Amino acid sequence: MVTGDPTRYRGGARMLGSSGGEMIGSEFPTVLENARGGDDAAFARMWREHQPPLLRYLRVVAGEAADDVAADTWATVARSLARFEGDETAFRAWFFTVARRRAVDHFRRESRRPATPVDPAILRAASFAAIDADPIEAALTAHSTRAALTLVAQLPRDQAEAVILRSVAGLDVAEVAAIMRKRPGTVRVLAHRGLRELARRLAEEASTVTA
Repeated sequence: MVTGDPTRYRGGARMLGSSGGEMIGSEFPTVLENARGGDDAAFARMWREHQPPLLRYLRVVAGEAADDVAADTWATVARSLARFEGDETAFRAWFFTVARRRAVDHFRRESRRPATPVDPAILRAASFAAIDADPIEAALTAHSTRAALTLVAQLPRDQAEAVILRSVAGLDVAEVAAIMRKRPGTVRVLAHRGLRELARRLAEEASTVTA
């Protein structure tokens, strides 16, 4: 059995980086069951909802390999979907767990290829906290999505994925702590520091522009 939805944080802030619409919601059990049964339209609906945040997450944790890792993620999901049990929140937690594992696998493979050295700063270990996400809002307002994600990726490695899982995946502390095998208290501290540093960098950038 394998066991992660909401477009809003538990604290009420908007989940950033979604496809712009509502999550599947009350229809999720039906969509999931149909997708398990081989319904291409149901699987396509799940893909439409989850592919945009998946790519935004992977652009932080996997850099140039984001598209390849996304393809590997969906291949794994397709193979394992029949064994998944849970609601839409559980599906998102599982989905991003799969994505992170495929990112780790990708860089392990690349590390065995001398002609393709791995940048150790690309793969960001992570955590998450249910705290104010205003710096993320500011970054996405002031920059293109890609530029904002690049700014997040420049944070210290533990902090970057903490912030991006908060803003893209909408997962709560317990879910991310389980995914990352970290204590919830550690997750909170890392995410708080990441958002604080992002806010500082945005303030510096703004002062440079207005100087």
